[in-house]
Amino acid sequence: MIKKLILIVFLLFSVFTAIAQINRGDSRQYDNRFVENDYDTNDPYDTTRVDTKEIEVKLSGKTYYKDYKIINYKKDTTYIDTTLNIKDDYTFNYLRKDNFELMAFANQGQTFTTLAHTFDNYSTYPKIGARAQHFNFYEVEDILYYKVPTPTTQLMYKKGMEQGQILNGIFTFNTSEQLNASISFKGMRSLGKYRHSLSNHGNARFTISYNTKNDRYFIRTHIVAQDLNNDQNGGLTDESIENFESGNTQFKDRNRLVTNFTDAKSILRGNRYFLDHTYKLWGKNDTLRTIPSELKVGHIFNFERKNYEYEQEASNSLFGPAFTSSIKDRTKYSKFFNEVYVSLNSPITLGEVKFKVNNFNYKYEYNSILISDDKIIESNLSGNSIALGGEWHTQFKKLNLNVDASTIISGNLNGYNMIASIDYVKDSLLNISAHAFRNSRTPNLNFQLYQSGYKKYNWQNNFDNEETTGIGFKFDSKKWGYASVNINNINNYTYFDAPAENEQTKPIQSSKNINYLKVKISKKFRLGHFALDNQFIYQNVSSGSAVYRVPDFVTRNTLYYANHLFKGKPLYLQTGVTFSYFSKYYMNSYNPVLSEFYLQNKQEIGGYPVFDFFLNMRIRTMQIFLKLQHFNSGFSENNYYSAPTYPYRDLSLRFGIIWTFFI
Repeated sequence: MIKKLILIVFLLFSVFTAIAQINRGDSRQYDNRFVENDYDTNDPYDTTRVDTKEIEVKLSGKTYYKDYKIINYKKDTTYIDTTLNIKDDYTFNYLRKDNFELMAFANQGQTFTTLAHTFDNYSTYPKIGARAQHFNFYEVEDILYYKVPTPTTQLMYKKGMEQGQILNGIFTFNTSEQLNASISFKGMRSLGKYRHSLSNHGNARFTISYNTKNDRYFIRTHIVAQDLNNDQNGGLTDESIENFESGNTQFKDRNRLVTNFTDAKSILRGNRYFLDHTYKLWGKNDTLRTIPSELKVGHIFNFERKNYEYEQEASNSLFGPAFTSSIKDRTKYSKFFNEVYVSLNSPITLGEVKFKVNNFNYKYEYNSILISDDKIIESNLSGNSIALGGEWHTQFKKLNLNVDASTIISGNLNGYNMIASIDYVKDSLLNISAHAFRNSRTPNLNFQLYQSGYKKYNWQNNFDNEETTGIGFKFDSKKWGYASVNINNINNYTYFDAPAENEQTKPIQSSKNINYLKVKISKKFRLGHFALDNQFIYQNVSSGSAVYRVPDFVTRNTLYYANHLFKGKPLYLQTGVTFSYFSKYYMNSYNPVLSEFYLQNKQEIGGYPVFDFFLNMRIRTMQIFLKLQHFNSGFSENNYYSAPTYPYRDLSLRFGIIWTFFI
């Protein structure tokens, strides 16, 4: 195995070095955010500029990497960047996000166990549920818009765990300086090492952004179609767990391990049509205005449909008795959201003041009413609610102050949200911020109503609102590192549990307050071309630890070497080892019927190290990734799990590239 690895690395190194020496140049790497190069922030090459010797494209002027803009949901702007940073290694996965606070399952495309919690979703409205199936689902906040002077393409490929791969393509272009569009598709298929763990996902996205020449009118819109299909095997049987943990050589081929079933799958499908547009009634530079001010009216429209399905050819006693011999559970959800607002930015208001009103119409439904001897379960939950709110955004020298509040005033739902934050930004090297929030909303809809072919997976509840209060502080310095402290209190926490052995999972609302502390620290140390990148999380649940469970600490440490190679710097090399670890705790179990995690008290999981070796390269606008995952699994105890009965990944060799093209 080692000889084969050395040969593969040597061949890749030789081939791409030869290519780089022929096509000398450099560029900036795109990974959906702006990232500074570890060692060469003043890169002398910039292939986003037009080179008339290579392509015949005539522009009115030169283009630079900062002209290739990415705009997120909050309208913050970054750039398409082609440098290679250690964070690119962390985000080179099928989510395209750093999953430091998540524990992946054995096959890519499966779900994740959450190791640490972040409270950044301040919605006043409930969601469909099936949270374990949503990690790869693009929400409104995940969609990116582009503003580029020339057509740009980015392609990503990554090898699957077994007989599969990930392909992600993004093409963005403009028809004029005012109108930009993008077409993106991510497809993933991976068979996996264990029986019946196939993942098959597709995410299609289309965006348009437009503004008039006088900047009076602005519009952005997107359409998303997603289909996430996962085979479910229920984890390993008790006998297979013994064979796995004993290290029996006959079961090195993980496909020989028997799983609880091999005939089930869960599917999440969704379509969304989103529109956000504003019209400026007058601007600060209008000559008729005696006081420089800006008045805008805006409208946000969001129509979304989701279908969650769980199918199983034969009912399994693991989930109790069933109504039918085969299971075909189908949950439908649709929402219709409209918001209108008026925004005034004036010296009189000391910044921007926004008044908004929104309407939320939803329907969560099954095909029929369930009538049994002891209960009647309705076929749907539906309603229509109206909320009022306001925002204030202002700046005092280097201080930014933001306030956002909204509350539901009518309808069958109730809830509110309030958040205030203050940021001190000295320059690009120092950012200090603090925030406080209070949120009240109805628990997700699958806690309130659920129907299934399994008899004990049918319920209808009337839970109180979950109420979350929190404060947080953040210090981010290029010199001193990053540190954040978050303290949160949760009242009426709603969760899934199986209270007694062999009892089916059901929703429960806690009567106790939960106090949760999270401290996160990261710091990078450099010595020449060597670097040590460290992230550490400490967590404590001082009240409510019986139902709210997290590991005491999570850490990730990467020791690596990074440097340009060869004359003219055609190749940038990054290689090293990453160490990951989290402390033992009673990790939640996974329920494939609900696509949710639930409490368990049988097994503590954690306390095992995971070492990954990586070798990454950048050649012009191409990034090359080679990773030997969990290479210590061959000489360590077989006690590594992603969730009870679901083992983590064994040693595997993964290869992938990201290639960005500029015209």
